[in-house]
Amino acid sequence: MKIKSMSIKNFRGYRNTTEIPFDNLTVFVGKNDVGKSTILEALDIFFHDGKGISKIEKTDVNVLEKSNGNTDTVIAVIFDDLPVEIVIDQTARTTLQAEHLLNSDGRLEVIKVFRDAAGPKTFIRAVHPTNPDCAGLLLKKNADLRKIVTAKGIQCENQMNNVRLREAIWRYYQDDLQLDEVQIDVSKEDAKAIWEKLAVYMPVYSLFQSDRKNSDGDSEVQDPLQDAVKEIIRDPQLQATLSDVAEVVERKLREVADRTLAKIRELDPSIANSLNPDIPPAIALKWADVFKKVSITGDEDIPINKRGSGVKRLVLLSFFRAEAERRQEEGGNTGIIYAIEEPETSQHSTNQRILINALKDLAGTPNVQVILTTHSGVIVKCLSFDNLRMVIDENGEKNVREIEPGVLLYPSLNEVNYLAYGEAAEEYHDELYGFLKEKNKLHEYEQGKPRVAYTRPNNNGVLRTEQIIKTEYIRHQIHHPENHNNPRFTHTELLDSIQAMRDFIQTERNAGRIDQPQQRMAFCRG
Repeated sequence: MKIKSMSIKNFRGYRNTTEIPFDNLTVFVGKNDVGKSTILEALDIFFHDGKGISKIEKTDVNVLEKSNGNTDTVIAVIFDDLPVEIVIDQTARTTLQAEHLLNSDGRLEVIKVFRDAAGPKTFIRAVHPTNPDCAGLLLKKNADLRKIVTAKGIQCENQMNNVRLREAIWRYYQDDLQLDEVQIDVSKEDAKAIWEKLAVYMPVYSLFQSDRKNSDGDSEVQDPLQDAVKEIIRDPQLQATLSDVAEVVERKLREVADRTLAKIRELDPSIANSLNPDIPPAIALKWADVFKKVSITGDEDIPINKRGSGVKRLVLLSFFRAEAERRQEEGGNTGIIYAIEEPETSQHSTNQRILINALKDLAGTPNVQVILTTHSGVIVKCLSFDNLRMVIDENGEKNVREIEPGVLLYPSLNEVNYLAYGEAAEEYHDELYGFLKEKNKLHEYEQGKPRVAYTRPNNNGVLRTEQIIKTEYIRHQIHHPENHNNPRFTHTELLDSIQAMRDFIQTERNAGRIDQPQQRMAFCRG
């Protein structure tokens, strides 16, 4: 499975429902403290029920909503690339479609509601039968399903199998299912067991946070080996082997328990009859905990999550490069999502390029998604526009927007900032001016624009004044700050000049006189 989109409501700064689309590689950009990391942490809370790296707390409820008495935090995720078959009852194979567990778009939509930061109630929004005679079958026990079959005289060969029973009942009512999109509570009754089995098909979510904590009690895990364990354990063949081991252990434990109870029965039958061995089933065992101490350590046994920022990120860089190679060679089929905050942290530009290229390769392999937050122009310029999501705060309301190609021929962080915030950067002014110069369009751009006086020394040091357009005036001041013979341009003038160049370039592009923006950058390789 892969994330198609998610929504957040009543979580920190996200007061109202905010929809967020995802791609195989999704990169969130925006100002500091605008809510980029919140998205990654909300996903961690969703996948780990608030018990992962990010713990949900009462202070996570939006302040305004809490003051209104609403403490329900809602995190919903829509999945596509769904499994062809699933097993949710005993060993009977079925499909999400056959169980009426898909929404109106044919996708799996899972909603988790955390009331006052407590454990979640889980719902599936799906187009589901609402006819009272055949509704809520997922919530019914085997005996209840058999009663329906018997009462209606419905033919079903295997009445011990809930999948076959539901299938037979829905087939009987196929002309009167009264299908409608509803929320199915899979937190209660038999549906809870169904959800536990369905959850096995969810991708592994691994969050690598930016460096924030340094104490020995940190819950944050930066060592990639610990996340690798989760994925390795999910391998179907390994699961089968572990299940066999668990069954052998369970059988031997029961033998020991039975012998012990037999001896107790010889002494006091009443006590023996009140005792039962409590042995967890194989599916409930947490095999990953067996390897929770794995780590990459140095010569002095210092774990990686206690090393310096640069070393930690270097290990992560190498891990993701190795993972990309392994997945290309082996074609891993276990879904996994790598979520990384600010991968550029403590890395110079060369390492940033190597890292983002490794992550792009990784995101291009089957069943993998990569989610990033970044402030790095180096990383942004190595991406395509459809990878980028802009997180903005509009009058206290959080919004996440996809970024359309701009006027330049590559993703520019300066342009992204301009599109999102109207932020006028001198570097962006330079980029636009350089683009016009490269395309031999400066002369056409200058036509009809008012002129202003600009004074500068000639080769002999004698001052001379010339009439130039405001855009060229600004460019000269940017590149020649040593010339103090002219009034400094204002922020408004910089903003107006940037917009004028953008308008001109867009007009030329619409007329077919300038080529369209490219989606990918080739120079990022290496």
